Formats: sequence, C-alpha cells, structure tokens
Amino acid sequence: MASTSHRRPLRKRGTALVWAVAVAAVGLLVSLVIALRPGGEPETVRTAAGSTRPSAPPASDGPTSPAPKHSTASPSASASTPAPAPTTASARPSPAATKSSAPRPASGTTPLAGRIRPGTDYNGVATHYDAKDGDGACLYGPSPDLMVAAMNHTDYETSRACGAYILVRAASGASVTVRVTNECPLPCAPGQLDLSKEAFAKLAGLSAGRIPVTWSLLSPGTSETLSIRYKTGSSSHWCGIQALGHRNPLARLEVRTGSGWSRLTRTEYNYFLSPDGTGCGGSLRLTDIYGEQLTVDGIALRPDAVQPTRVQFTRR
Repeated sequence: MASTSHRRPLRKRGTALVWAVAVAAVGLLVSLVIALRPGGEPETVRTAAGSTRPSAPPASDGPTSPAPKHSTASPSASASTPAPAPTTASARPSPAATKSSAPRPASGTTPLAGRIRPGTDYNGVATHYDAKDGDGACLYGPSPDLMVAAMNHTDYETSRACGAYILVRAASGASVTVRVTNECPLPCAPGQLDLSKEAFAKLAGLSAGRIPVTWSLLSPGTSETLSIRYKTGSSSHWCGIQALGHRNPLARLEVRTGSGWSRLTRTEYNYFLSPDGTGCGGSLRLTDIYGEQLTVDGIALRPDAVQPTRVQFTRR
C-alpha cells in the first residue's frame, strides 16, 4: 500500500512537466514566427484593455519631396539637362532659352507678362513688308521712324504685344531694334516677325526675303513720357482708352470708380473699353508687365486727342 500511494504523486508531477514543456515549445514557436515575419513586429499592438491600435509606420529616410508642379516643358526633357533649342519657330521660350541682355526686374518674375517674356531669347524667322508710315493694327498712328514690326498672330496675343520694343539679331551678327505696331496674320508662324523693309535692310538684303533670327524683349531708355488718347466717339456713356509711348509692354488699364479700380477689357485694335461709360474722363491706372503701376489724373474726355502725361515706366 505504501508503495502504491508513493507512485501517484510521481505520475502527477510527470504530467505537469510534460504540459510545461509543451507550453514552452508553443511559446517558442510563436516567438519564432513573429521574429521571422517581415518587419519583425506585429501589425497591431495590444493595449492594456485588450483593444488593438495600428502600429506606428516606419520612420521616413528624409523629408518628403513636394509633388511636381505642372510644367509646359516637353515630357522628354530632362530635369537636369535642358533640351536643345528647336530649329523651328517657337511660340514659347525653349527649355534651353538663354538670358538676353535686357535687365531683369529685381524679383526675377513677371507675373503679368503674356507669351513674350523678358530675359528670354526666341527663335524664329524675319520677313519684310511695306510698312508705309508705320501705322498698323495697334492704331498708334504714323511712327516717328520706320523701325517697326508686325508681330505674328499668336504672339500678338490680342494686342498685348503692341508697343513692345524688340531686339532682333541675325546669324550674321547684325541687329536692329524695332517697335511692334502691327499684326502679321496667318500664315505667319509663332516666333515670326514681319519687319518693315527699312528694319529688315539692317539685317540682310531685301532679296533674301526670309532669314532666321533670334529676338528678345527690350526696355529701352527714353526721355519721353507716355500719353493717353480717347477713341473717336467716346463719351460719358461709352469710351475706348489707349496708352501710347509706354516704355514697357502694358498689362492692364483701370479706371477709378466709387468702389475702387475697375479693370477694362483690351481689344485686338489696342483700346481698352468701358462699355457703359464707367470711369470715362476720370483717373486712370496703368500697369506694365513687371507690375509697376502709374496713376494718371486730369486727362480730359477729348476723343482722338493725344494728351501727354508726366509719367513713364521704369527702365528694366
């Protein structure tokens, strides 16, 4: 009996030992599975209350780059190596555009510029036409000289190019400065300039007819101030307003109203219209493509009269 009662505790201890080994083996197996899974950590972490929360994402190797802004550059152009300038006329600056000799504004930006931007060389061709007295689609009237040009329809951009001074350079090294007073309709291609015969002759013989050129925007020196002219038929009920002799291309013309300044719409014939007469005969505010603003007071509502002011845009 003593021997029998002595065996039972041994059997119980053996069973307990087996269970302990089994539990340890299972725990070891679970630990190995967790350790060998990608990342070495569970995707969720248990909280003290038994609920789950997502594990923290892995730390980034560095700051995240912002999403690229939309660009008009060719998709094939490399971000580090500019593409070569195209051999055909370009309506926009080439990705390989070079800086022109024209000074840039201090900020380096021209948010009000249209297709023609400062500090950029454009490739195109030059042709010639009989400019007569230099007048054209910009309706400035006779030019004091015949160093004028007709801008192609695309870059004319609803008369935004009117009054711009352009430096034109030929492959021979010859150059000429012209003022845009006219529009060259289709089939004039983007980048093309139709020069007066007098201006073309500064670059090549008229018999050449058509030559490759590079051109860029200028902000010339001048001692003259700009002038204002109201269109024929203007009154307090309707008026068209034009700026003449501005050094830099004009971006906006506004009239003063009771609530501030009202921007007028520019026409293809280079007048800014107030269809209901708002502001006609009152104060004007002119803004060039560099953002400089000039305010003009005391301009009488006298149709078809050129009225000089005392202001001029800064040379850039």
